[in-house]
Amino acid sequence: MVASGESLVSIARFELRLVVRSIEEFNVCYLAVAPPVVVALVDGNNEQLVNESKWSSLETVFSGGAPLTVAVINKFKQRFPNVALVQTYGLTETTGAISRVASPYESTIVGTVGRLISHCEAKIVDPNTGVSLPPMNHGELWVRGPSIMKGYIDDKQGIHTTVESDGWLRTGDLCFFDNQGFLYVVDRLKELIKYKGYQVPPVELEQILHSHPDITEAAVIPYPDESAGQVPMGFVVKRRGSTINETQVKDYVAKQVAPYKKLRRVCFIDSIPKNAPGKVLRKELIKMAVTSRL
Repeated sequence: MVASGESLVSIARFELRLVVRSIEEFNVCYLAVAPPVVVALVDGNNEQLVNESKWSSLETVFSGGAPLTVAVINKFKQRFPNVALVQTYGLTETTGAISRVASPYESTIVGTVGRLISHCEAKIVDPNTGVSLPPMNHGELWVRGPSIMKGYIDDKQGIHTTVESDGWLRTGDLCFFDNQGFLYVVDRLKELIKYKGYQVPPVELEQILHSHPDITEAAVIPYPDESAGQVPMGFVVKRRGSTINETQVKDYVAKQVAPYKKLRRVCFIDSIPKNAPGKVLRKELIKMAVTSRL
């Protein structure tokens, strides 16, 4: 955007009121944010601040760094029907985005991070067999192209590299392409919960939790279990004034998933720990659950 001659407005740290004031004062057209900002914009607790704001200049909100849940996307579209919400996908190892939503039509497709950019190849691979999979099948995303790194510095033995000899980068993300070439990110492979041999994506359960009107934030982690190996455990932030309890949360999820995906534990907390880009710090939650025997 700077290269095209547009002005850039930046703030030292995130504060929703400051973001709102900046949009109004400088007639901001494009807003690039991490997912927590999008969540804050649709949070019912901030409804008065947002409703009193003038958003006539805002055209597009770009979100990256972590996936947005379908529930948050739908809330955003309801609150800002004239603003396009655009997600992109990329890694440090890809040196930038390798897919993005590129048109008003594409921004209406809920959950996608768009189609591949030019000069980039991708395939979905079965992480167990290494076999390439057709559209609509979940597997690990592999990408290749001129922007992909060659390897990690000082990794002379190739022990830590994720790049194959033929240039394919193993992203470690569980994804799928639909029949139109749109990419969807399901979860990180290493974060899948292994319940009695089944694989449970935490993000799938988090999306369901976020769809509940009494839940403002949620995260799901693997909790150690002697008989099952791991069980899904949910950390939930209640809407202010809500009286929802553990049984109600479990029942809400159970009605929408297969039996092996049900939440077995629920813990209510004040906020979900995240890093600066907005990714949930699951290791902190796991440590909290295990050390406290929640």
